[in-house]
Amino acid sequence: MSGEDVVDVSEADWESSVEKSSTPVVVMFHSPTCPNCREIEPYFDEFASEFKGKAVFMKLNVLENPTIAGRYGVMGTPTFKFFCSGRPVQEVVGAAYPPLIKRTIEETLEHGSECAKRSTKIDYSMTGYA
Repeated sequence: MSGEDVVDVSEADWESSVEKSSTPVVVMFHSPTCPNCREIEPYFDEFASEFKGKAVFMKLNVLENPTIAGRYGVMGTPTFKFFCSGRPVQEVVGAAYPPLIKRTIEETLEHGSECAKRSTKIDYSMTGYA
């Protein structure tokens, strides 16, 4: 269960919620069987409340949404990805300390849009599969 300021996202609404968002988005890729995910979740909920209006906080269950997890190279949980202008600009992987996640949120809000402008746009029509 997510906090009231955290939105559960799925493959069905990923594009409209994350890739087309004009607001920075912080996504926690998680698994219901991940003990570190359950441990960090209250902090993630707290950050969502603290940064409300500045960023959107979402959670994606990797077991239910493997295509999105694979698209973004998520190999373990928790993985926190930070999106600006729909592009991933930063990530924190694993059982990170809450202050590290908070600092990354702050840095993304401060510098993320500049980073997104300099990054290559992702072409989702390309795949490695024939």
